Amino acid sequence: MKRPVGVLLTLWIGALALADTRAPVGTVATQGECAAQTLQQLEQDWAEAEQAGDGEKIGRILAEDWTGINDDGRTLTKEQLIAHVRSGRVRAESHEFGPMEVKVLGDVAVVQGSELEESTTNGRYTSGEIVYMDVFAKRAGKWVVVRSQSARTGMASKPRWPI
Repeated sequence: MKRPVGVLLTLWIGALALADTRAPVGTVATQGECAAQTLQQLEQDWAEAEQAGDGEKIGRILAEDWTGINDDGRTLTKEQLIAHVRSGRVRAESHEFGPMEVKVLGDVAVVQGSELEESTTNGRYTSGEIVYMDVFAKRAGKWVVVRSQSARTGMASKPRWPI
């Protein structure tokens, strides 16, 4: 009679141990938290690369098959974005990020956020607030952006990626 109770008690304790997957206080960040920090840094790196006109750096952040949709619904490829950044027609003087929300789902992640951008396009003032969503995939051990979409919330109507 004691044997089934012991087996049940062992199974119950094992189930509780498996159910509690939280890291103890003071331990290293979880894999998801590390990925979220990496993705937030990649968003910052992308903005800095745009500001510096650094097409090579943007090329390392974006997947070869990346496409983006700007706020007027037009699609842009990786090659087109890099060409625009290198041309100097679009100048981003500064980026100030708002809160970023990161959802990691294994080797895929979604980042939603906003930023205030000071910019000009062909000499015209085009600053404003942008909201965006970027989809990342982990390929060959490295996070890259595979899809993006942005929208302006006011002030100016310039797309994030001009065409």
